[in-house]
Amino acid sequence: MTIIGSIIAGAILGALARLVMKGDQNMGVLITIVLGILGALAGYWIAGLFGVAATSGFDWLRWFISLVLSVVFIAGYLAVRGRAGKRRV
Repeated sequence: MTIIGSIIAGAILGALARLVMKGDQNMGVLITIVLGILGALAGYWIAGLFGVAATSGFDWLRWFISLVLSVVFIAGYLAVRGRAGKRRV
């Protein structure tokens, strides 16, 4: 993936992941994009490990894996940030 493609994929995946998740995710757009990019990169890597070959069309399985991982990364970020915020108060 190119840098511009990664940013676009990260923005799409981050936004979709936040839509899928329940509740209020109190986080900024930049961290959403960064976690979406991480989800996309990890999703492509894991799909490659499972032998998902690159297709000429839209690769639904890679996007699904990337979306699931983006949700996991956002949930992990919110959990860590929530714990850190509670310690300060």
